[in-house]
Amino acid sequence: MVRPTVARIDLKALTANYRTLAESLGREPSDNGQTPGIIAVVKANAYGHGAVPVARALEQAGADLLACADIEEGTSLRAAGVTAEILVFGALSVSELDGIFDGRLTPTISTPGAAKAVQAAAARYRQRLRYHLKIDTGMNRLGFRFDNLARTLPAVLASPNLELDAVYTHFATADEPGSPLFERQRARFLDALRQIDALGARPRYRHAANSAALLRDARVWYERVRPGLLLYGVAPPPLASTLPLTAVMTLRSRVVAVKGMRTGESTGYGARFVAERPTTLAIVPAGYTDGLDLRLAGRGVVLVRGRRAPVVGSVCMDMLMADVTGLEVSPGDEVVLIGEQGGDRIDVREMAATIGTIPWEILCRVGSRIERLYD
Repeated sequence: MVRPTVARIDLKALTANYRTLAESLGREPSDNGQTPGIIAVVKANAYGHGAVPVARALEQAGADLLACADIEEGTSLRAAGVTAEILVFGALSVSELDGIFDGRLTPTISTPGAAKAVQAAAARYRQRLRYHLKIDTGMNRLGFRFDNLARTLPAVLASPNLELDAVYTHFATADEPGSPLFERQRARFLDALRQIDALGARPRYRHAANSAALLRDARVWYERVRPGLLLYGVAPPPLASTLPLTAVMTLRSRVVAVKGMRTGESTGYGARFVAERPTTLAIVPAGYTDGLDLRLAGRGVVLVRGRRAPVVGSVCMDMLMADVTGLEVSPGDEVVLIGEQGGDRIDVREMAATIGTIPWEILCRVGSRIERLYD
């Protein structure tokens, strides 16, 4: 049986978004005059959309390189029959490295320790392994420091079983147009590339642009770009996109009960909402277990009968209450949490802004017990 609260994933919209991005890149070549390729980011269960169906759809649309967070995500895709190249973004220091070879994955090497461990594993497997080298240009997370490469890289580049395939970095403030760090990171990356060249390394390509950087500055497109949020039809705020992208996920439920409240009565944990007039509530079987944030209560809305109904009281573990006073609402009526109804729309950017978070979190938090239905 399908629970009343379901996420619908429009794979046709996903593949259309991928092709739209590919066509837009062709209209404005990168700094080397070439049309950049796409690294399709499917980490974190494809941003909550379902990694396996999404990866298969992207592969059918032409994606030849996917990216995930760790070895476990990559091996799951391989086990499901995905044949495209799979890049692992994450750290390898505490991972079981056999998965790289069993799953035919492309690792990121971001520390000298990881380089030694992967070299030892590749020697054990008697393989020459291609890898991506990550440079830390100011994120101060993973990556070789941009200002210490002369000391840290020679040993890595001399590893007999490792072959440098690509070099990349990650911008900390690509979605903050007023931040000067973006330009500093860009300059540092260019300098790092010159140092790598001086050390005799010849990677096939470079990449740096996530969705925000892709929209912001064609100079950082290089030979590949790494769209994540844009693939799923959402522009990273506060940036906007003129590209005709379509949101891939909608989240819908059903009214399971309608309840009347008298003036002065309260609803929900903590009795935070007190009716100032006779009030009608719609009870919706979706709560924080399903990924809905507690802060939606008193701030967020849902769509019922084409109208916006405020979320009141508290978001409970398994349900929420919406004020539908004045509407003819009955059990079984559709409730839209993310999506369109009756000419109105609630998107993840709006929901994120309402509760003071980011669209990535909204999508990734959609709970595992919510069934994904693929169209």
